[in-house]
Amino acid sequence: MSDRLLRFDDWTSPVPPVEREVVSRLVEGEGDQPPLLFVCGPRHGAWAFAERWLGHAAQRGFPAYALTPRDRGDLRAHVHDVVQVAASLPKQAVLIGHGEGATVVARALGRYPARAAVLAAPAPSRWASFKTNPVGTLPALFAGKWRFNRRQLFSTALPADEADAYLERMSFAPRLTNPKSRATPVGNPPLLVVGSPDDRIVPRKSLDETAARYGGAPLLFPGMGHDLMLDAGWAEPIDAVLDWLTKELSATR
Repeated sequence: MSDRLLRFDDWTSPVPPVEREVVSRLVEGEGDQPPLLFVCGPRHGAWAFAERWLGHAAQRGFPAYALTPRDRGDLRAHVHDVVQVAASLPKQAVLIGHGEGATVVARALGRYPARAAVLAAPAPSRWASFKTNPVGTLPALFAGKWRFNRRQLFSTALPADEADAYLERMSFAPRLTNPKSRATPVGNPPLLVVGSPDDRIVPRKSLDETAARYGGAPLLFPGMGHDLMLDAGWAEPIDAVLDWLTKELSATR
């Protein structure tokens, strides 16, 4: 689907309004850093970023926001919400998507001129998902729910009770769409792909292919699970992302 057709649909069949849940961690004063908008897939909520990454980013001077996906929303609705929230922020935002949230960000970049973007553990194709998680992915192939377990989302370094508590907060909803759905980023913002070679959901090959689409290579964090923002060692990937952002933003000032 082209951006032109997508916008035509927005005119003829507007996305229904909804009360959006946005969680934030702000910094004192205005500061020089742009706001970060974290975007997750329909199985998580803003809480997944609020646990660790939002506060950590704010401590490093980046105002941080996270959006909870609307209930039963499709890809177009999620993209619409991300663009609307990003446009409402006080400065041009950096979009950071995780899992299927990375799919949403990849589409939103065609509508919103982000300062930069990060795709974290971007959702793989259905076939790649089936190869790594046949039992959990099979229902999704028939419009059912995508199911995961503790071993697929987290490393063994995360205590089992913490992992189980996170799992209880997740909603294993149907997949959004094919993750290859993307748009040409407006303004050609710098883009980084991050993930783990030990991710049991996103194969290493998928990370390489996604990064290659944007002319780069993925930044990898061995030993971590799919949920980088909740797993043990969560600080390493977000610090690397913030270091990369600081470098990229200073180069464009």
